[in-house]
Amino acid sequence: MQLITGQTIQKKPIDCLHFINGEYQSSVNYKTFQNINPANEEVLGTVAEGGAEEIDLAVQAAKKALKGPWKNMTANDRAVVLRRIGDIILERKDELAALESLDTGKPIWLSSSIDIPRAAYNFHFFADYMRSLGTEAYQTDDVALNYSIRRPVGVVGLINPWNLPLLLLTWKLAPCLAAGNTCVIKPAELTPMTATSLGKICREAGVPDGVVNIVHGFGPNSAGSALSEHPDVDAISFTGETTTGKVIMAAAAKTLKRLSYELGGKNPNIIFADSDLDEVIETTMKSSFINQGEVCLCGSRIYVERPVYEQFVEKFLAKTKELVVGDPFDPKTKVGALIGEEHYQRVTSYIELAKQEGGEILTGGKRPAGLDKGYYIEPTIIVGLDRNCRVVKEEIFGPVVTVIPFDTEEEVIEQANDTHYGLSASIWTNDLRRAHRVAGQIEAGIVWVNTWFLRDLRTPFGGMKQSGIGREGGMHSFEFYSELTNICIKL
Repeated sequence: MQLITGQTIQKKPIDCLHFINGEYQSSVNYKTFQNINPANEEVLGTVAEGGAEEIDLAVQAAKKALKGPWKNMTANDRAVVLRRIGDIILERKDELAALESLDTGKPIWLSSSIDIPRAAYNFHFFADYMRSLGTEAYQTDDVALNYSIRRPVGVVGLINPWNLPLLLLTWKLAPCLAAGNTCVIKPAELTPMTATSLGKICREAGVPDGVVNIVHGFGPNSAGSALSEHPDVDAISFTGETTTGKVIMAAAAKTLKRLSYELGGKNPNIIFADSDLDEVIETTMKSSFINQGEVCLCGSRIYVERPVYEQFVEKFLAKTKELVVGDPFDPKTKVGALIGEEHYQRVTSYIELAKQEGGEILTGGKRPAGLDKGYYIEPTIIVGLDRNCRVVKEEIFGPVVTVIPFDTEEEVIEQANDTHYGLSASIWTNDLRRAHRVAGQIEAGIVWVNTWFLRDLRTPFGGMKQSGIGREGGMHSFEFYSELTNICIKL
């Protein structure tokens, strides 16, 4: 196994321990599990497997830290710490990017140019944003003055996914700390390495012991369940698939924990005939296949207005065939490996289902030649499916897209909304009135027009229907991670 850190190549196992009360430690019973490299199926190292005991230790450390030095830090002091965390992440960008690509199978250019810089920016953004945060104040004639104060929610459980491990973890952790909370992090068991490194980074940046705790392990009947059910955890922020979200909700209901969810998506990419097809193709390549299609925001349902359908398919097919699939550390690679064997089997089963449902595989749908080890699938384009087919309806979360023609605006809006999900959508048109009209009717938390994945962190982000509960970003994050008390003073 090779770990690339800057110009150095190290050949040694990378073991991941829990981070509790400022120290790395093994599980109480020394239980571990193996961390597998999805690109070659080799063992990267062992991971401490936590459960209820480790979760309780972490929660008690977090609860105690709420009353320690962290409580007495001013907002400005916390902002300095947050900015320092972001700075250290950038200082260690090469190391963290290598760990991320080893863990996930994603290309190293993606980890280096997007995942790690965006993780650092999450801390920099909230360090700056929290300084400008205000609250409400109202004077009721000459009778009373009402004003609100903001305080931490308390101990927050942060349950993280495996597709963008550090980026999405920091998107939760930064506002959580900015609001003065303490936390227990449960990383995805498939991607433990950058989360483990984050404990050391937080400690070095000046985060007091017990404020940030990390417990590795599995979900059901293990660390995830223990965190969701723990009576001293006040809130849970979860990003992942919808079924797991329902399980967490049931567990959290026992103690009325507040919840923030960003769940699955089956996002429409709507292309009208008046759009610039070359611009559309360039972005659609990213929204279809970046990160092996393992992004909740990927536009996996592509709807193309009939006059340009054949032209779009021809151009899209040609560009897709140019994508290089392979070793994540090869700079030529555009598509890496899927996260693991179970997910690989899931994605390939949907490709087989597409054939059974009458679909035509224009390209992809199989393991690339010469890659006998690792969980690789060629980028796959499917046409000829009916709107009610399971492949069109259900989230696949891989480099697999369906392309369907449409004739009218009303028709495509109906099809775009015909799903249990409502996370995101993209609309391509040069007709300004149409853009506003269609965007206002799409049932999704975020709608892009003539772009994709463009984010302003001040804006609300989250899903409708079974794609989530609540919103994150800017003030919306602070609404979740803080409690408001209204104080009324009679004048």
